Amino acid sequence: MLSPFQYLINALDIIIVAIIFYRVLLLLRGTRAIEVVIGMVILIAGSFITKWLKLDALSWLISSIKTIWLVAFVIVFQPELRRALAQLGSTPFARYFLKPEPITLLDDIVKATTKLSARGIGALIVLGREISLKNYIQTGEKIQAKVTTNLINTIFVPTTPLHDGAIIIRGDTIIAAGCILPLTERDDIPSQLGTRHRAAIGLSEQTDALIIIVSEETRSISLAKDGKLEYNITLDKLRSILTLAFSPSTSSSKLDETNEES
Repeated sequence: MLSPFQYLINALDIIIVAIIFYRVLLLLRGTRAIEVVIGMVILIAGSFITKWLKLDALSWLISSIKTIWLVAFVIVFQPELRRALAQLGSTPFARYFLKPEPITLLDDIVKATTKLSARGIGALIVLGREISLKNYIQTGEKIQAKVTTNLINTIFVPTTPLHDGAIIIRGDTIIAAGCILPLTERDDIPSQLGTRHRAAIGLSEQTDALIIIVSEETRSISLAKDGKLEYNITLDKLRSILTLAFSPSTSSSKLDETNEES
């Protein structure tokens, strides 16, 4: 007979497994990977059924396929695994060991966004936080210039060579321009949202960066964070979110609560 302590350990074990499954489902929700998960569940269920019915040949075939399951899992779920590790690295415990570089010129960024929206000029402005954006910086042209409203506006003028990508900002510096961002693989994105919005969501799924999107067609302003997109937000709300996000005392959970209240 199990002791009360062992019952407690077993209950804790079940709760932890349930939480892990729940978080995995949240991570995969809205992505094509969920179809692969269903296929893997069917494969595992088939393995149990074939063993129970003693179908030796079929059981051997399924077992052979299962030997490559781990490698296939890593390959298929690479974006989701990267996102999960990024979220783990942005927890308060992990943040204790990091030294984030806050964005110091938010007014210039908001003013630039205002002008771009008024002129109908499309833009992607990436504001880096704790997680490194080195891989995406390398896809563009390094600038290393201080953030100014005029410089941001000039970069996104359609006749300039770097207007078609994203600019990446860290601290008070525009690190690079013309950067290529990863497109989200989600299939629940509204059809009216274009490549800029899909790229912003894609980067926010893999990092903790905040990405401002200015639509060339509608002149609307959107903000991507943690795989979510706030569409057609006001300048006051944009300023409020950015101020809160880059305040030294702001936690990620507090920022999420503020966004939900808005």
